[in-house]
Amino acid sequence: MTASRTTSRRSAGTPEKGHGSGTALLVIASCQLMVVLDITIVNIALPHMQTSLGFSTENLSWVINAYTLTFGGLLLLGGRLGDILGRRRVLVLGVLLFVAASLAGGFSQESWQLLAARALQGAGGAIASPTALSLITTTFREGPERNRAFGVFAAVSAGGSAIGLLAGGVLVEWLDWRWVLFVNVPIGLVIALAAPRCIRESERHPGRFDLLGALTSTLGMVLLVYGFIRASEDGWSDALTLGAFVAAVVFLAAFLMVERGSRQPITPLRMFRDRNRAGAYGMMLSLAAAMFGMFFFLTLFVQNVLGFSPLRAGLAFLPVSAVIAVSAGLASRFLPRWGPKPFMVTGAVLAAAGLAWLTRTDVHSTYAGSILGPMLVFGSGMGMQFVSLTLMAVSGVAPRESGAASGVLNATQQVGGSLGLSILVTVFGTAGRNEAADQVPRFLAEATPPQQAEFRRTGRLPPPWGEQVLAAGVSHAFVVAAVFAVVAAVVALLVIQVRASDLRRLRGGEAMPATGQDAEDAPAGPGPAAGGADTGPGAGG
Repeated sequence: MTASRTTSRRSAGTPEKGHGSGTALLVIASCQLMVVLDITIVNIALPHMQTSLGFSTENLSWVINAYTLTFGGLLLLGGRLGDILGRRRVLVLGVLLFVAASLAGGFSQESWQLLAARALQGAGGAIASPTALSLITTTFREGPERNRAFGVFAAVSAGGSAIGLLAGGVLVEWLDWRWVLFVNVPIGLVIALAAPRCIRESERHPGRFDLLGALTSTLGMVLLVYGFIRASEDGWSDALTLGAFVAAVVFLAAFLMVERGSRQPITPLRMFRDRNRAGAYGMMLSLAAAMFGMFFFLTLFVQNVLGFSPLRAGLAFLPVSAVIAVSAGLASRFLPRWGPKPFMVTGAVLAAAGLAWLTRTDVHSTYAGSILGPMLVFGSGMGMQFVSLTLMAVSGVAPRESGAASGVLNATQQVGGSLGLSILVTVFGTAGRNEAADQVPRFLAEATPPQQAEFRRTGRLPPPWGEQVLAAGVSHAFVVAAVFAVVAAVVALLVIQVRASDLRRLRGGEAMPATGQDAEDAPAGPGPAAGGADTGPGAGG
């Protein structure tokens, strides 16, 4: 082992400012929860926003897209800001921007004002989220202490979507749609005030901002996400759709060229030479696509087919949050003994099984008999996944690059979710149109004259014909979502490997019953033994 590798591993495994604390973890996890749940808390309020601000049905989708586009597009820059300026300082900056944008959005009187506020929320989240994750790597010592912190962080990240649906239902039903935005203000201010008191500032690493890299990566990811969103609305042959994809390829290719020639890149490409870290990024891309799709389509199904109110719909997803938290806690406890690979493989298989079960959803389905079971299976798998993927993606990274590593992980989650949801919406729309071709003649034969007049005016089938169309589309979308999870399982099985040295690091430096360089670098646990000496989580840093 070379001296440089030894130094790198020591710096990656030791916090810059001593031991972490429970209050520091509470602040970090609260920040992540606020950012993550905002992706779904708005979903239940969309009909009320449409009525209040006069959105068209087509433009209403941009209430979600404006947030996810800026959030996914600026994550890499947000991670780099923390590396150079100090992570605690940047965390507070991101939270305050998020709070200001939430306040402005809650007071919006025009549709464009709300969209602008949502875009600023995404920018604040992109600054705060990767900084929060990298603060764990510099606040908590590598080993059991950091494993527990990652377990909490992963549970918050995975369960935030379900919690957002519950909170949105409560706020919309009991108060007003504006409170899904106002609620961020007191939470964010508490985080901003508590962070300087509970979290020690990380070391500031000298450097400069790779502005050209940030610009090309942001534009490339925004255009890629926009292309898929546009395709779901206007088809794959639409000129703007094709133009967005072409421009995305150009900007992303330019980004790679800029990064390869930069002395201080926003995303060190050597991180992707680590097969475990690259595999973790790929798995996050696929699993986020499946997770976003599950929450989106089940929200539609329980409200439009099962007839749940916003509050009841939110409560319906509460068991998912609980099982994710339990699963993530168990995974973080047993990771030092078995390593992350068994949890990554098992978690992806469970997620695929839950989604495959949901493909049986139809108009005769019930919550207890057809929805709850698959959600619990899916949630248990995702709890295992998030803690394992988080550890694999940031373990062994030098402290000066932990912001970049966590930024890439968050970017793959958000971009994967946006891209995957767009693909699933396209599948949903195609299956729905095919089912509508069968249901419209039946409707015209059985409907009353007022129902037929309303259909000619709106083009929407009323229940029970419309429910048949929705259920058919949802069922087909879950087929593709299950395929996404299967892809993640294949990556975990064939790409991820865990060496004895990785297990030792998870145990906080505990000695392993192996001697010599060959024993240390030998793969541990099940899985292929491909790859050289630099393929473990510590090699890329």
